[in-house]
Amino acid sequence: MNMTAMFTGAETALPVEYTSRLDAYIATADFDRPTLVIDVDRVETQYRALKAGLGRADIHYAVKANPAGAILRRLAGLGSNFDAASRAEVEACLEAGATPDRISFGNTIKRPADIAWAAAQGITLFAADAEEELEKIAENAPGAQVYIRLIVEVSEADWPLTRKFGCDADEALRLLDVAKSLGLSPIGFSFHVGSQTRKATMWAPALDALARTWHAARAAGHDLTLLNIGGGFPAFYDEEVDAPEAYAADVMRLVTDRFGDVARIMAEPGRGMVAEAGTIVAEVLMVSRKSTRDLHRWVFLSIGRFSGLAETEGEAIRYRFETARDADPMGACIMAGPSCDSADVLYEKRPMPLPLSLKAGDRVLIRNTGAYTSTYSSVNFNGFPPLAVVCI
Repeated sequence: MNMTAMFTGAETALPVEYTSRLDAYIATADFDRPTLVIDVDRVETQYRALKAGLGRADIHYAVKANPAGAILRRLAGLGSNFDAASRAEVEACLEAGATPDRISFGNTIKRPADIAWAAAQGITLFAADAEEELEKIAENAPGAQVYIRLIVEVSEADWPLTRKFGCDADEALRLLDVAKSLGLSPIGFSFHVGSQTRKATMWAPALDALARTWHAARAAGHDLTLLNIGGGFPAFYDEEVDAPEAYAADVMRLVTDRFGDVARIMAEPGRGMVAEAGTIVAEVLMVSRKSTRDLHRWVFLSIGRFSGLAETEGEAIRYRFETARDADPMGACIMAGPSCDSADVLYEKRPMPLPLSLKAGDRVLIRNTGAYTSTYSSVNFNGFPPLAVVCI
């Protein structure tokens, strides 16, 4: 990345007292395009807090949240395991120093060739939620361990992950038998309560339903030894969330109360590990009104839904924006990205308060954007480059 060019006319004044390493770095650096700056020390802090709360559960970092090499290397050095969703993510984990026994292939939709490749690297743990997937695993990774993903039909998460992934209780029990018949080793279940489950207590309804399937499988004679509780560990955006250690400890108590003494528990934090470690540096491209009767300004940023802020879809994630003009009077505005796509609107149903004095060229910091931004960024839509990433 070219660190010598600045946004044209960018407003660079920031508070004198830095609240973090991120602020100190950003205040003295120049950026020629929207850039995500990640404090890897903060990732380590989050990892240690979650690990303390989860206790005996193994952390499998959800690589899809942010696969930056510096993050993977730091986590590998700390002893973290990894949840990979593709061959490329498996390769990145191995390159970062993780051994194959610390990597699970957690995507339930995999290419046969990628299953075979992963097995050849020594990966032995795979996810599935359909009979055809089990057949692919049996053919390309004979004798592998598998866990069946359960559908979560009751979710209090801000972003439920229903419909696409998982199967219902009856199908899950049947798939355990299918896996055995194919020579695989079905060792347990997995689920995901939904992304950004802000309070640990929100897990309870889903866990109640999922535990019934777990106990039904054991009653049917299946020797289940693995429970993968997935992700859902939250980050702070615009609503308060529990501290990571306390949150994780509360989740584990809820799990233990319902599932008992499970031999092995996996957890797959992604957002909760990296979101708060990152800040995106962008700029205002234009401020306008569509008419003299328009109630709200339109503020166009150099970054939008196709260049990193995909999670503004449905305004599900409300990011925090900071500028050097935040002491000025504020007013609601509609926020949009720079592309020539009419869907590239970030916040319109609930307009965002920003300084009335904001103008083109002003620098904008978008806080807690370390998760699902660089990975959602398009390669070259409308000719805009993908989101740059700097790890400090």
